[in-house]
Amino acid sequence: MFNNSLIELDRAHLIHPVASYRGHEQQGVRVLASAKGATVTDASGHQLVDGFAGLWCVNAGYGHESIVEAAARQMRELPYATAYFGLGSEPAIRLASELADRAPGDLKHIYFTLGGSDAVDSTIRFIRYYWIARGQPQRDQFISIEQGYHGSSTVGAGLTALPNFHAGFGIPFDWQHKIPSPYPYRNPVGEDAASIIEASLAALRAKVEAIGPDRVAAFYAEPIQGSGGVIVPPKGWLQAMRDLCRELDILFVADEVITGFGRTGPLFACSEEEIVPDFMTTAKGLTSGYVPMGAVFMADHVYQVIADGAGASAVGHGYTYSAHPVSAAVGLEVLRLYENGLLENGVKAGARLMAGLEALRDHPLVGDVRGRGMLAALELVSSKTTKTPLPAEAQPARRIFDRAWDNGLVIRAFANGVLGYAPPLCCTDQDIDAILERTVKTLDQTLEDPDVRKALKD
Repeated sequence: MFNNSLIELDRAHLIHPVASYRGHEQQGVRVLASAKGATVTDASGHQLVDGFAGLWCVNAGYGHESIVEAAARQMRELPYATAYFGLGSEPAIRLASELADRAPGDLKHIYFTLGGSDAVDSTIRFIRYYWIARGQPQRDQFISIEQGYHGSSTVGAGLTALPNFHAGFGIPFDWQHKIPSPYPYRNPVGEDAASIIEASLAALRAKVEAIGPDRVAAFYAEPIQGSGGVIVPPKGWLQAMRDLCRELDILFVADEVITGFGRTGPLFACSEEEIVPDFMTTAKGLTSGYVPMGAVFMADHVYQVIADGAGASAVGHGYTYSAHPVSAAVGLEVLRLYENGLLENGVKAGARLMAGLEALRDHPLVGDVRGRGMLAALELVSSKTTKTPLPAEAQPARRIFDRAWDNGLVIRAFANGVLGYAPPLCCTDQDIDAILERTVKTLDQTLEDPDVRKALKD
């Protein structure tokens, strides 16, 4: 009765993100009831290994009492403090300082948001202000990458290059432009790293030239394209794109909402790539999903231009919950946990995960295996030779997600047949092995589907 009543209440009232409203009404909700470590349990008692860390975000894993205590302590002492009017709170001030100390290069200024989408939105505001302050208001054009994801806010969704986020919303705007994804598995130039890098550099140069070199404000890139299908550019790609932006006097924004806080190994993927962006956006792992929070890292040279441009005037951008003290207290404790063993464990677990997924290359359905650290994907195909995706009528997203769920595994199943993995950094060897074993079971069951078998070409 409890479960059924919740399902009906959900149908009647709760709007779910990125969902078919009619489809969800028919299927009903799966209610999660509890979680610990890398395991989640639904309201019926079904236990699953969370191979996706919620939504790429529960990097530390579930059930850390020290995080709960940090939040409770702050709620008792000071549950809210605005950052308006020159006010502040100790946790927010300390978290900004700790993040700045660990950030690449001169990313020394931190603006706190509620999550990744409004962090990206904030960069757009700051970038426009920056160029106006520099006396170049005509620099109002923005470039991002096909299959990239930069949030679901009105303007951020235009930088996002996924059809679902555009259809019916009247976006992207005419000042938002795209260049092709580096996507090694399906790149027209092949999988050679140098060729991919050369093609991306040429595409960005051409786009800037077509728009007008004095019109382009910024270029956005994810170190790994997450929601586009966990697309991993070749080593050196990010650095090359950053160098070109510097040459062209374009601001470079690294979107680390997914890759930040140990997801790929180090605290920030930019450090691994040895680059310093002009802005870096983070969220998700910042608080490990326990409470909402995001952060924009702003380079000192950008900050100084904005500060000088404003002078005695206020820079008119702010959110009610920016620098929220409870979120900041959680962020401080999560950072402590990362640096007291979780990052190290994530590297170990990530190596085990990647080795196990690589061993699946011979499976009849697996066309590509890719990833870095605790961020990975399998791309399923009906032909390894032609790289033909699974047929749409096989409903790979819905069917594979449901099947994995029944097998006790949460993964991201994309509509194009890509399976995404982002387990918590706390995973034990047993957790990783369970993810791999349940993946194999799910793949084998899918291989037996008549429509999938009929589509197989190899």
